[in-house]
Amino acid sequence: MKFSKTGQALLAAAVSLGVGLGLTSCGQSNTIDYLYVTANKNNPGQIAIFRVDQQSGALTEIKDSPQPSGGRNPVAEVTSPNGANLYVVNHDDNTIVEFIIGTDAKLYSQHTYQTPGTEPNAIAINSDGTLLFVVDTYQATYSDTNPGPGALVVYPINKDGSLGANLTNGNLPYWPLEYAPSTVNVTVNGKFVYVANANTNNPIGANQHGTISGFAVGSSTITPVYAAGAQLPYAGVTPSASASEPTSRFLYVTDSASNQLYTYTIGTDGTLTSLATGPVTTGTFPDAITIDPSGKYLYIANYNSANISSFTITQSTGQPSALAAGSSVATKTGPTCVMIEPAFGRFLYTTNFLDSSITGYKLNPNDGSLVGTENSPYPTSPAGQPTCAAAVTHGNHPGEHVQASSGNGQ
Repeated sequence: MKFSKTGQALLAAAVSLGVGLGLTSCGQSNTIDYLYVTANKNNPGQIAIFRVDQQSGALTEIKDSPQPSGGRNPVAEVTSPNGANLYVVNHDDNTIVEFIIGTDAKLYSQHTYQTPGTEPNAIAINSDGTLLFVVDTYQATYSDTNPGPGALVVYPINKDGSLGANLTNGNLPYWPLEYAPSTVNVTVNGKFVYVANANTNNPIGANQHGTISGFAVGSSTITPVYAAGAQLPYAGVTPSASASEPTSRFLYVTDSASNQLYTYTIGTDGTLTSLATGPVTTGTFPDAITIDPSGKYLYIANYNSANISSFTITQSTGQPSALAAGSSVATKTGPTCVMIEPAFGRFLYTTNFLDSSITGYKLNPNDGSLVGTENSPYPTSPAGQPTCAAAVTHGNHPGEHVQASSGNGQ
């Protein structure tokens, strides 16, 4: 399956991204992170692997890159908080592939898991690294030709990084969602998980708009925040990406149809309340979102306008406002994912699907402004057509793993 513009929401869900605060030296190496970029130009898909330079943020592809993704059309990925594993969603095979990340940055495939539904498109992991959340576009028996509701699948993660049998919801191997779920996000405190539903082809007319399904997360229990039949929070026309900030007080969801960003406060019981000030304007077709480690700045990749919208977050209310230092910077064509590397939290990258490249930026922690990194953009050939990115820290960096977006990371 080749990626198309109309499938963008599937590629830029909330993806789990590593971001951190460490500023220590890497010793003899200038590499601070390893960056993993999924790409679906080839069949099966591939993963391009890059080293991130600690001084410039420049990317250098390792010798044996790219490597197989373990399936067709990889659209989302997430790294474990301890940096030991990478999990990749292969949309067309209905699989999740677990990799061990070597000290040389190479990936070593360990296990492949079949999801109970079809067409998985988003993935996230909790900060403790004990639960993995995967969104299936359809529950079993449904398909593109016979559309139906989606499903949230939850896997316990064993100490060695392998996945246990997915948790059950009574007699079901998943938690039901509404139609066309597109993005998943776990709050940093691990208490809640949210899935945005586009509700495309939903036969119930009242739900022909975006909604958000919420779940409270226990050590081995998943409980819906909203009772069966209750009206779910409104999420625009076609929600496409989501992120929560480090304090777990606010949730942000982009709407790719109306070019807007919605903000919600998260209640102690997980219920969501929209800000009275309403949504803010983004670029055209926003499809990926991330928040910096301090929780002060928010960045959105816009697929059609080929740029990044930058915002400042008011800490007391969660209100995003256009960044005074510059509210927009250009990417290459078709950005599908945006992320901040985990070691320093000072370099930001977008994957550009139509340009088969990655653009890099230095993030100024004082004002949130972005300036291009050395030699950016970076080609992803021969893998081509990058769909999303994730990273792990390399060396002695006390970074922390924070949920941020999407693109279906992602």
